[in-house]
Amino acid sequence: MARRVLVVDDDRTVADVVCRYLTHAGYLVDHVADGAAALAEVARRPPRLVVLDLMLPVVDGLEVCRRLRQRPDGVPIIMLTARGDEADRILGLRLGADDYLTKPFSPRELVLRVASVLRRADGEPAGGADEVLRDGGLVVRTGPRAATLDGRELTLTLREFDLLAHLMRHPGRAFRRAELLDRVWGWSFGDQSTVTVHVRRLREKVEADPARPRRIVTVWGVGYRYEPAADA
Repeated sequence: MARRVLVVDDDRTVADVVCRYLTHAGYLVDHVADGAAALAEVARRPPRLVVLDLMLPVVDGLEVCRRLRQRPDGVPIIMLTARGDEADRILGLRLGADDYLTKPFSPRELVLRVASVLRRADGEPAGGADEVLRDGGLVVRTGPRAATLDGRELTLTLREFDLLAHLMRHPGRAFRRAELLDRVWGWSFGDQSTVTVHVRRLREKVEADPARPRRIVTVWGVGYRYEPAADA
């Protein structure tokens, strides 16, 4: 069955091109031109993924992203941003967007990004195997893509889950941000602040004190390392 994608963009030319390429790739595509209409459409008929422009009338894209992240279904979000809007892009990632593209972008690249995000959302294990990763009270199951901390289920975005699983698979190893972009996002190049933002979000969810992280530690001048509990 074809999966439904909602495109939210008030630029008719961009929206027409995006919708045409996604339809050609086999997706069922709906389009709305403002944030309020996007929220109403998601409530009426939840899509499998949302392609979301940040510069929208009525309700802006950041607010739409924030409200979508409050939904229990965790619909994946790919943001579209103007090239100079780095602050908004970082804020969007903090709010829980799964991926982003800067305008102007290649429609073919967007189709590839949509396919990549949906593969993960549809249950493709982060690494190709059904694993159970444990560190004290933190348990990550890659098959159902579920994570719990001290018995409490964690609400993680697709990229947060994959980043956590990757780091836990390699305890004690320091990864450069560029390596994490390549191995978790599948990007050979990109904005490395994406990794920084996702690490910050993960720490807020898995660390007792995010300001003094024990699990996901910073390796100055390199990147990040996962440190398992001493009794794990």
